[in-house]
Amino acid sequence: MKQNKPSARGGAHKTAGGPDTQRPWHHLPGGRFRNPAGSPVRSQAPVKCTLPFFARMVRQSFDTVEVPDGHVIPRPLAHRALSDHMVKQGDFLTWLGHASFLMRLNGKVILTDPYLTRYAGPAGLGPKRYVKSGIAIGDLPPVDYLVVSHNHYDHLDERALARLPGKERMTVIVPLRLGEFFTARGFKNVVELDWHDAFEGEGVKITALPVVHWSRRSGFDTNRTLWAGFSLKSERHHVFFGGDSAYGPVFEEIGKAYGPFDTALIGIGAYEPRVMMAASHANPEEAVAIGRDIGAKRLVGMHWGTVVLTAEPPFEPPERFMKAGRESGYTNHDLWIMAIGETRDLSDPWPANT
Repeated sequence: MKQNKPSARGGAHKTAGGPDTQRPWHHLPGGRFRNPAGSPVRSQAPVKCTLPFFARMVRQSFDTVEVPDGHVIPRPLAHRALSDHMVKQGDFLTWLGHASFLMRLNGKVILTDPYLTRYAGPAGLGPKRYVKSGIAIGDLPPVDYLVVSHNHYDHLDERALARLPGKERMTVIVPLRLGEFFTARGFKNVVELDWHDAFEGEGVKITALPVVHWSRRSGFDTNRTLWAGFSLKSERHHVFFGGDSAYGPVFEEIGKAYGPFDTALIGIGAYEPRVMMAASHANPEEAVAIGRDIGAKRLVGMHWGTVVLTAEPPFEPPERFMKAGRESGYTNHDLWIMAIGETRDLSDPWPANT
């Protein structure tokens, strides 16, 4: 970590950045950011594709999604299982839905991308969850580190943040220029990281890593804040949290520089139609390729099964993910499809999905 900077709002705003003698590739003139070199290019899809897509999304917003048995653990049971793991000493992982996980590494509780309320949008607008978060916000244990990958509404949930206790004690880890969002909302300890910068916590090292995505919170701020994945490393376990990403050559570079990883949390949903999504979200086969590239021993599918954002059937991603994983040499023990609200030990051997 480099020295603290005063934030624009006057709080204790920490940053690992500083004046660069040479601008990194992903820093553009004028203050915007771009994806790593060689990434797929996000371009304007033809109207003949976009109009049917958005019309379909509007229609689907009124549909009831049939949720298979076992996809969601009832909240009382989920809370009991989490409480049991909190009493024990080991590391664990709980899926709250979408890209939101609660995990404990080396005694520290980490919460990722807490989209925990109903709508992925402002003021009760936008896509609506068809399942609740796995654990109610009020039942979450005290959080030591809140890690947020970027500012899209299905990852940065302002209503959930307002209800999240412990703003004075937790440390928030975010990509560049996203810190003020949190200091303005009462979070006291905020750390901004550029790609490859690291925060050294107590027993956990958190490093921001490049991924292939973009940012926007309104119609006027596209790519004004950075997006990132993260390495979360303790003495016993090394986790890759992919945030939101398409596939690109950067993951092979991450594997060489930071791998191997014990556990990789990788998005497997929100990928159709490809003409619109290929530069934003990996499909299940590409998610497995990301895992291979970074040297991950075990893969956990996320960013699916929670809210309808795109055109693929809601419960197609895990089937394709498991098939692609087996074809790439992973065993069922190394491929995790979790139930929302489920808590699993981060230990060997892992239980197999069937």
